[in-house]
Amino acid sequence: MGGSQYDDVEESQFPTSVVVTADVSSRYVFRSDIAYDWEISLGDIALDTVLMKEDHLNEFAKKHARIPKYSHYPMPPSKNDTQTEAEYRKDLEKIERRSKYMDGLHINTTYSTIAHFWLIKQLINASEWRFVTDEDSSLMTSLFRVFAKEFRLSDAYHFLCQTDKSKSRKQAREEFIQARVDLVNWGINSRYDTRTLRKLAFLKLEELFHTHQFHKEVMIGVSSHYEYADNPIEPPLATIDRGFRWVDCTTNLSSLEPKDIANLILEVNDSATNTFIQHIRRRLSILERPLTTARGDGKSYIYSNFNPKYAQMAVTILRTYYNFCFAYKTKDRVGTPAQQLGITEKVFNIKEILYMQ
Repeated sequence: MGGSQYDDVEESQFPTSVVVTADVSSRYVFRSDIAYDWEISLGDIALDTVLMKEDHLNEFAKKHARIPKYSHYPMPPSKNDTQTEAEYRKDLEKIERRSKYMDGLHINTTYSTIAHFWLIKQLINASEWRFVTDEDSSLMTSLFRVFAKEFRLSDAYHFLCQTDKSKSRKQAREEFIQARVDLVNWGINSRYDTRTLRKLAFLKLEELFHTHQFHKEVMIGVSSHYEYADNPIEPPLATIDRGFRWVDCTTNLSSLEPKDIANLILEVNDSATNTFIQHIRRRLSILERPLTTARGDGKSYIYSNFNPKYAQMAVTILRTYYNFCFAYKTKDRVGTPAQQLGITEKVFNIKEILYMQ
């Protein structure tokens, strides 16, 4: 990572990925997993490469395809190989240098996410599922694989929540204020008696979904089916920290009434996962991004995560503290995510967690 002997393996992006799933309403974090396998070794990969000729297989057929950079160990090229001796030496030097770094290897994010969602499916006893993500291919691919049956039976719906991250705090606040004014004016012009913003937002969305569709009907001969139309909407309520957001639904909602869709859209936000990720960045220095040096000509890894195994332990400890010890205020009450979810009645302290009291 740092130093002259690692010049050729320096990463411009922080390589450790964290997959987080939380409840939208209570902010309870169900799981937080690091995309890293600390049990695999390059020696194991070398042995499998020799035994199963993995260096001559397509990527999808390799046993260690979940490890993008080191799915096979470099082998001396045979007379029928297209790889040159120089290319082989370069790959071998790179993997030998990596072996001096630390145990374990980073794995494909989609692989970690599939395992993450599968474990959540075993953990939570639910008959219906509602998912909110951004437009991340690994998250979407994993969801539709693990919950394929639920999506097919319309027991699960997937919503996209997108925000403009380049927006300043000032711009977000201005949008937040303007959205409130516009919504109240809309209610007055539509002759509604209520001035409650959430009720007005529901009424406006209900009116919208009499005509708006997230899916389009495609006719093939005498039969028809629905396809995702990529037709997002801008909900009438903005948030004070990020302003307006765009919401879409990748699953078919045609069986639901407009009022039911409006209620679902009102609950779509990514605040629960974003809040926990911000706690990770603020409280765990090993998971901070590399810092730019004072001269601006390089990166400092003074706080970087040198061992993702301990990062996983730290994130799990933080998740437990966050769920059971960290109280936050809502309109109705002050409590921890576990209290908001209803699985406990008190705020725990560190000693009670450590000694399981």
